[in-house]
Amino acid sequence: MAPYPPSSGLNTPDSQLESVLPIHPTAARRPYPIVVQSENTSYTSEHIISKFTNRGTDVIVADGQYKVVPTAKEYEFQTAVKVPKTGLMMVGWGGNNGTTLSATILANKHNIVWHTKSGIQQPNYIGSLIRASTVRLGADPKTGKDIHVPISDLLPMVHPNDLVLGGWDISGAPLDEAMKRAEVLDWDLQRQVAPHMAALGAPLPSIYYPDFIAANQEARADNVIPGKDKHAHLEQLRADIRAFKEKHALERTIVFWTANTERYADIIPGVNDTADNLLAAIRASHEEVSPSTLFAVAAILEGEPFVNGAPQNTFVPGVIELAERHKSFIGGDDLKSGQTKLKSVFAEFLVNAGIKPLSIASYNHLGNNDGHNLSAERQFKSKEISKSSVVDDMVSANALLFRPPQEGAVKGSKEAKGEHPDHIVVIKYVPAVGDSKRAIDEYYSEIFCGGRSTINIFNECEDSLLATPLILDLTILAELLSRVKYRNVSDGQTEFAPLYSVLSLLSYMLKAPLVKPGTDVVNSLNRQRNALETFLKACIGIEGSSDLLLETRIW
Repeated sequence: MAPYPPSSGLNTPDSQLESVLPIHPTAARRPYPIVVQSENTSYTSEHIISKFTNRGTDVIVADGQYKVVPTAKEYEFQTAVKVPKTGLMMVGWGGNNGTTLSATILANKHNIVWHTKSGIQQPNYIGSLIRASTVRLGADPKTGKDIHVPISDLLPMVHPNDLVLGGWDISGAPLDEAMKRAEVLDWDLQRQVAPHMAALGAPLPSIYYPDFIAANQEARADNVIPGKDKHAHLEQLRADIRAFKEKHALERTIVFWTANTERYADIIPGVNDTADNLLAAIRASHEEVSPSTLFAVAAILEGEPFVNGAPQNTFVPGVIELAERHKSFIGGDDLKSGQTKLKSVFAEFLVNAGIKPLSIASYNHLGNNDGHNLSAERQFKSKEISKSSVVDDMVSANALLFRPPQEGAVKGSKEAKGEHPDHIVVIKYVPAVGDSKRAIDEYYSEIFCGGRSTINIFNECEDSLLATPLILDLTILAELLSRVKYRNVSDGQTEFAPLYSVLSLLSYMLKAPLVKPGTDVVNSLNRQRNALETFLKACIGIEGSSDLLLETRIW
């Protein structure tokens, strides 16, 4: 007698389980569905070409008055419709994030479903902004009902199942063994996906400079490029990228740092402050050239996008200048998956509600290898910096609640920085909890007439299962943005040009977004999402979302 009811599917052999559940909507393939019928949008066999008016406002403050001048600049965007065969090379491929992402892609690709204590689980891409969220496209003219479409349908984008996986790791464990070591995924999924993981082989040897990561990682470092010649290491990484592309006939490869958090590198004039100085420092094997910076330089010189998913200052000024010189794409820093994402929403909510946060205290403990590495002081400092700056732009936007920086104040003083909530971040390594991270936040605020409000939030999450979808999003978007070109019609630009090298449109997924030098960082999650959504819609010639809904507010 079968142990379960026939309708449950739990008696079904693994090879037949895929018929029990259909492919999850987040993993489904759809033909490109959107056709914009407008004079602003045209289609060729190779491109979507769109016209977009970028509307802004110039504000001149003088004599206590705001002189406001609306502005409008005309742009055209050209997006290549052919999605190239794309590879993803992860630095730290054998870590929690790398193995979890690889196994999830393989499970979706082969439609592997598995048993859990709650029943049958199907693979999906839940947690991915691109694959699992929607945008308002417009309204049905007959019913007035909103029409929402998946973000992945706005433009032709690479499907996660099609990504060719590879990468480097200081640990030489084959991918199936590394997945087991990570202890993230359900056992039955690991059992079924293990042969596919084993077929991926082992990571390429990586770079190990002990001074940049915690000493407790030394035991894992059995798969490293030998020697101390950093220029030779750079050339090896470049050769690895070229070989990977050639082996798999790839047209585009995204290089992604998902390895250990490094300590901050010192910014030294003459060493890493310009592109030429940085290249010379690499040739001289200077001690302040970090592994992540070498990987970034290798990707830039090979013309491939590089994304930094950790908090260290990989993008020293010389890296940004080098990317500008080669018109290569870079993005970072640090994946924004749990506590910081919530903070970027909650702090904005308080300030926008006219409530004044006086202090924000954040406590974390986790037991995976990321937590082990962050238990070292210098590596924790990198994380602390990226997590602490997330409320800055929300605070600076409201001079009614927080005193702005004072002109002429002594540099580094409180007056020069302006009023700011007390903000502390604590991370502790607790091996027993494994990948199940605990985050505790206290928001202590001033309210009406000197009153006080305290809000405590306890957030428990599976760290790697929140982080890995962000790697997908960043990879998919980095590839897409490399296919978008623009021209400034208002300024008479006639030729289409690539976007600026720093892909600040990736900010939604990042704790400490890298932006064009000299521009303000936006940490507000709502503003980040709106910017990305507006840009993607601009590329098909339609306006960004408007919540005015004027037709519902007039006769």
